[in-house]
Amino acid sequence: MSTGSVSKIEAVLKIKGKSELQFELKRHLAPKTVGNLTRSVPLEGNAHMMGNSFAYMETRVNTGGEKLRTQFKKGDVAFMAANGSICFFVNDFESRKSMTLIGKITSNIDALNEIKPGDVFLITQTD
Repeated sequence: MSTGSVSKIEAVLKIKGKSELQFELKRHLAPKTVGNLTRSVPLEGNAHMMGNSFAYMETRVNTGGEKLRTQFKKGDVAFMAANGSICFFVNDFESRKSMTLIGKITSNIDALNEIKPGDVFLITQTD
């Protein structure tokens, strides 16, 4: 992935055939998790919604939790180690499962409200 700095890694989440949004992975939040994710890009998988709280995709990334938490704000990006999912929060949310905060959505968060069954996510580096 391309980096604007050592601590922030800029990336794109494409909802194939629909739209895209920009987000940042922040290395200082979870160095091991962010490192594993950046080495695994590009990542592609089915898009899922958890109510109206967050969108997520399962990945093949296998890493433990870091600095776990259960409360997330609109725009947060988190990693759920239990199933290897990357989660993009559409609204503030308190989870029953602990997750690792890994970044922040920086543009077009409303695109996540358009997700339908069968949509595919693709995470790539910023050009």
